[in-house]
Amino acid sequence: MGGPVLQTDQMSDGHRWTFFRAGDFDQVKLRSGEDLRHLESLDQKLWAALACPIAGLEMDARTMALIDTDKDARVRAPELLAAVDFACHNLKNADDLLKGSPALPLASIDDRHDEGRALLASARQILTNIGRAGAANISVEDVADPVRIFAGTVFNGDGVIPEAAGADEATRALIRDAMTCVGSTPDRSGAPGINAELAAAFFTEARAYSAWYAEGDADAPRVFPLGAEATGAALAAVDAVRAKVDDYFTRCRLTAFDARASEVINGTVETYAGMVGEDLSAANARVTELPLARAAAGRALPLVGPVNPAYAAAVEALRTAAAVPLLGPHAELPEAEWRALQDRLGPYQAWLSRKPATRVEPLGLARIRELLAGPGETTVGELLARDQALEVEASGVEKVERLVRYHRDLARLCTNFVSFEDFYGGARPAIFQIGTLFLDGRACHLCLRVGDAAKHATMAGLAGAYLAYLDCVRPASGEKAQIVAAFTAGDSDNLMIGRNGVFYDRSGRDWDATITKIVDNPISLRQAFWSPYKKFVRLLEEQVAKRAAAADSVSHSALDAAASSTANIGNARAPEAKKIDVGTVAALGVAIGAIGTFATALIGYATGLFRMGPLATVGAFLGIILLISMPSVVLAYIKLRKRNLAPILDANGWAVNIRARINVPFGASLSSAARLPAGSRRDTRDRYAERGFPWRTVLVLLALLYAAHAWSKGQLDRVLPSSLQAAQVLHHAPSAPPAAR
Repeated sequence: MGGPVLQTDQMSDGHRWTFFRAGDFDQVKLRSGEDLRHLESLDQKLWAALACPIAGLEMDARTMALIDTDKDARVRAPELLAAVDFACHNLKNADDLLKGSPALPLASIDDRHDEGRALLASARQILTNIGRAGAANISVEDVADPVRIFAGTVFNGDGVIPEAAGADEATRALIRDAMTCVGSTPDRSGAPGINAELAAAFFTEARAYSAWYAEGDADAPRVFPLGAEATGAALAAVDAVRAKVDDYFTRCRLTAFDARASEVINGTVETYAGMVGEDLSAANARVTELPLARAAAGRALPLVGPVNPAYAAAVEALRTAAAVPLLGPHAELPEAEWRALQDRLGPYQAWLSRKPATRVEPLGLARIRELLAGPGETTVGELLARDQALEVEASGVEKVERLVRYHRDLARLCTNFVSFEDFYGGARPAIFQIGTLFLDGRACHLCLRVGDAAKHATMAGLAGAYLAYLDCVRPASGEKAQIVAAFTAGDSDNLMIGRNGVFYDRSGRDWDATITKIVDNPISLRQAFWSPYKKFVRLLEEQVAKRAAAADSVSHSALDAAASSTANIGNARAPEAKKIDVGTVAALGVAIGAIGTFATALIGYATGLFRMGPLATVGAFLGIILLISMPSVVLAYIKLRKRNLAPILDANGWAVNIRARINVPFGASLSSAARLPAGSRRDTRDRYAERGFPWRTVLVLLALLYAAHAWSKGQLDRVLPSSLQAAQVLHHAPSAPPAAR
């Protein structure tokens, strides 16, 4: 991709920067830790990018997530500067960042300040927890799994206490009950537990439930006339038939108002006739719609005797659970006593309506009051405080992970964000290059992952590059992906939607790739030069194909007519004599004349060219070729000069700050064509080669004929020896010498 060339230095905040020229813009070269340390002082107008997505890149996703402090799925310039500042502040030598090592030596952590000392202590504690006590370095693998780091730890500074944190069975049972009622949250070791919020919610709800029950106990004779459990059963029995009993007494009052209502209010003959043939179980809708009992003026509700079968069990429960315990033995229930029964249960119903919404009720009142009376709430608070006291030490674990990952990845991110050194340098692919596509005898190295090809193409089309969008799949695993590949060298003659290739990601895994969308733009000047001739050949082929198809159709029609004539030869009438269309004859004459005129003019031009001499003839032919090809080449050159990486990246969520050109030489390196290995032997014989028209032979013969013609005219005598000159060989008389003056 062409190595960077140092161009100029620039002073900024007392620091001297070095720039290199690539992509038609100056890019800063990050050569040392001091460059990173002073990055904040570099004018952001000189940065290659100001934001990038955290996904779809060849960068560790966890590292990008740690840098993305506002969690908007993008890394912005201030966040990158904060990460650089953290890393440089906590390393003795910022040059270590440029090594990109996955292992951080403990001796490299700067323990001359409080934050560094805390990081060093946390790093040693992590190594002890995972069984590597005394190790001299800590790696990304050591900090990648928090569960492994905190496995077996009860107090780890995350504000969550698991069941095992309880020193006795009573405390452990309390934590279990709390998790059952209000839920749990995992702590750093992966074990479920409760935090301060869950503990507070548990005890708050427990106190609310206990206080509500105490309110009922304070007025027990009124609220619990039968005791708490029996009163609840009595109210449930009343509620089960309340609406139906009210309906019954209303019907009774209607019959007292008008005796005629009695015939229809209890159901007419037609009502019962309509039930004939139905399944008359107690759950039948027609049965449940009938009155609770037969209504009559002033009649009490029978509690024993004939009642609606659908409600027989509910009426019996009303009698045994409510009417008899509260009113005494009753075989029937007058309306006044029905009102009295509801009044007796009114205080309990009002108390029940004030019941707080809690999740602790399943524990039962006795267990709730036991927990509130004991030291459980204080004990849980002490355990949470003990765990919280380790927050600083435990939070250092994340800081250690941050430092270890930055030690490995941060410098590389900077060289693909502040500048595009990897992309233009060629030593390694840029972080946005996710692999290589092999298709049409080329390897395309500028491949990016995309989410929505249609949406991406809207912006990426402004890049001026030839882009192919492909669906990729790995049949073995069913994985799918969409990519866009830039074709920056060769031609597009054999690129079309539906063509298949193979995509290799940066891990070396192969994917089946199929072109689904193309953004057409010039690929190279060579393609542009030959484009007019290829279009002319395609036009000729299309015209020939059309004429051949038309002739084939005429031929088939003639055969059909001949077959039909032969089959009906006995019945055929003599064909009428065809009349000559004068207009057709005239048109044919004009066409033949035009063809003759064109041929005559072509021969005349060719003869005129030949008479100009060999060099002039070659120059004229070259001029004609350039005249045909130059417009296409000029247009392609203008578009290739505008070819720009920025829209392709912007369509993926980047905020590219410069115009990153992809010129012709650089483009040739991004799409490499197939080449035979050095030292290969090549057998040019093709047993199955088609016999084409002998163009070479014809051209050689024409050249010989032209040379012979020019020699016979004496046009070559000035470059030939006298013995081979036409004047000597053909005995031409020498021309008369000029007259003396």
